[in-house]
Amino acid sequence: MSAHLAPREKLLTETELELMSILWNIGGGTVSEVQASLPKERPLAYTSISTILRILEKKGALVPRKEGRGHVYTPRFSREEYESRALRDVVNRVFRGQPTALVKKLLSTTDLTQTELDSIRALLNEDQS
Repeated sequence: MSAHLAPREKLLTETELELMSILWNIGGGTVSEVQASLPKERPLAYTSISTILRILEKKGALVPRKEGRGHVYTPRFSREEYESRALRDVVNRVFRGQPTALVKKLLSTTDLTQTELDSIRALLNEDQS
C-alpha cells in the first residue's frame, strides 16, 4: 500500500473518502463488506457503493481483485499518504503554500483543549531536539 498519489491528483469527494476510510479500516473488502461497515444511519444502496468503488478504481485509489463473481477492493495508498496529500493541497491552495499560516489559523480559530495544545507543544519540542 505504498503507491504515491500523483502530484496533480484530485482529492476524494466526501462519499469517496467515507468508503476509502472503511476500506482502510478493514484492509480491503467487497461491496457487501463495505455496505455492512456503513453506519446504520448512512444507508447506501449496493449499486451506489459498487459504482463509487469502480470510480475509485478508475481514479487509481483502489486495486480490484476478482474473487468469485465479485471483486475485493484494496486501497492503493495508505490513509497516512492520503492525509499528507490532502494537507499539502490545503496548504498550497488555501494558505498560499505557507504551512505556518495554516498552523496560525488552526491555533487561533479552533477550540483546542489544553490537552491538545500541550500535545502540539510536545510535538514541536520533539522536532527541535
